[in-house]
Amino acid sequence: MDSPANLAGPGFPSHLRIGAWRVDPAANELDRPGETVRVEPKAMQVLVALAGRAGRVVTREALLAAVWPDVVVGDEVLTQTIIKLRRALGDHRRTPSYIETIPKRGYRLVAPTGEGDPVSHPATAPARRPNRWLMLATVVLLAAIVAGTYVRLSGGSDPKLADLTEERGSPLTVTVLPFESFDAGQRHLARGIGSDLMTDLSRLPGLRLISATGGTLETAIARGAQYVVSGSVQRESAMLRINVHLVDAATGQQIWSERFEGPYSDLFATQDEIARRLTAVLPAKLTDAAKQRLAGRYTRSLEAYDYFLRAQALFQTRQLAANDEARTLYRRALERDPGFARAYAGLAMTYAMDYRLQPPGEASTVLARAYELAESARQIDPDIPEVYWALAFVDVQSRRPEQAIESLTKAIHLNRSFADAYALMGGVYTYIGESAKTIPLVRTALRLNPEGSYLYFLILGRAYLFQNDLEQAIINLREAAARNPVDIETRVYLAAAQIASGNREAAEWEAVEIRALDAGFATKRWLETYPMSNARCQQRLIELLAQIGL
Repeated sequence: MDSPANLAGPGFPSHLRIGAWRVDPAANELDRPGETVRVEPKAMQVLVALAGRAGRVVTREALLAAVWPDVVVGDEVLTQTIIKLRRALGDHRRTPSYIETIPKRGYRLVAPTGEGDPVSHPATAPARRPNRWLMLATVVLLAAIVAGTYVRLSGGSDPKLADLTEERGSPLTVTVLPFESFDAGQRHLARGIGSDLMTDLSRLPGLRLISATGGTLETAIARGAQYVVSGSVQRESAMLRINVHLVDAATGQQIWSERFEGPYSDLFATQDEIARRLTAVLPAKLTDAAKQRLAGRYTRSLEAYDYFLRAQALFQTRQLAANDEARTLYRRALERDPGFARAYAGLAMTYAMDYRLQPPGEASTVLARAYELAESARQIDPDIPEVYWALAFVDVQSRRPEQAIESLTKAIHLNRSFADAYALMGGVYTYIGESAKTIPLVRTALRLNPEGSYLYFLILGRAYLFQNDLEQAIINLREAAARNPVDIETRVYLAAAQIASGNREAAEWEAVEIRALDAGFATKRWLETYPMSNARCQQRLIELLAQIGL
């Protein structure tokens, strides 16, 4: 059993070589030709502890005791630290070159290690060691900032939201248009390939992804994209053909185009090759090291992947029959690949959605099952932002807003272009009576994904309703209804906004639509399983809808 004392003994070198990196623990720096990366002190301590037992398993308990000796912390702290280290090293959990996860035990450093020379960087003046008091003051300040972001769930402006929604620096902006297929039966495959490519690119530092679901080259350029990727997919029996194009938005010139052909069974290898070739032709603003940090595939089973894509499309409709069918497909995906984390996350969401769609009943049982499945997804692969979105979705249905916001913040930190995470976080703030915070978050989501699903417009519309901006509420809710005319929640808020604006005739028409979708609809019963926890907002809905007999 490892003990804290023997993880990195007194004779441990002051400078290390780990794989391709030279490590300076005193400066919390990793260095290799052309790239220097700083890591947090705790992350460096974990790396040093692993290096002290290179090639051997170091238990989670030993790492926690060595790095956090006088503080009671949970496993989540160590998990997040490992995620940060992998990101800094350019490593990936599924195919590790540096840190290997040993399930139910701990971690092992698998890269070669040795004693290294002190890191030196070319400079015009001698390097100075950091001022210890300045470093201490900086750490204290950062700690205060981090602590503050989790205690402001009500009242005033929230710097955390500004941090999430403000632009950082001047990254390259890229849009991946939805990939097309002339065969309607293969459109889910084409859209999935395009979506996965966008996810791969979003992991690269220096890139900001602007989604354009359902958009065109012109709308992508209008949204500020500097480069636009488009493609088409054609599958004939066992063969697959994918055409990919890259356009410089400033000139309209196609700067790269290539056809990828091969057996359908090689789909994942083809996707990896597309991502690699595409990033190779993007400008040098992306470093060579960054271009290698492409996400691995979530599954290596083609059947599992196909079932997953079909389930995703069904789940988005948020209808009872479609939700049941999506659950069946997620299960089939997991039968083909029991380690498919995103399929676990999707399965969890179908149970959470059951709570919303079914009459009030065994709510605690359904939600408990949803949470178990979402937590399984996180344990399988904690590097995937969609896993934290699923956890947040379950927490939303369980009326645990603080936990939902925490999970969504993790998702956004893993992928700054994750539009759905911004949108769901905006929805949470309206549920707890802070709709003013919703609007900038959903506007950010729409900037990243201009043609976002009906849910974006629903979330924005209900926020405007509670802000008493009835004109904008109706505009956005009508857009949501146009995109999904059978969603009861959209109709409920549209009816409330119409009666609040004095348009009783339009409100009564919406009431008819609601009754057609659910003959026994009653607002108070509907609110029993609705995530809104703010009593003032609930009461306003009840009073408005009572005027039209709902």
